[in-house]
Amino acid sequence: MEVRFLEERKGKMTVEEAGRRGGLKTAETHGEEFYSEIGRKGGRIGGPKGGQRVRELIEEGKKRETE
Repeated sequence: MEVRFLEERKGKMTVEEAGRRGGLKTAETHGEEFYSEIGRKGGRIGGPKGGQRVRELIEEGKKRETE
């Protein structure tokens, strides 16, 4: 059913469809370990530092509101 739907649309797809197809293709070519590794890397890179920066920006904004 989905294949026929895509054929009727003649090459056009939504962002959602493109993301799903890209994710399926990535999973097919790289496997489950790939997702585990990029998840670990993302946690290390963004980790606490990312949250701290957001906290600092919020505090800075609050100070400016009171001035």
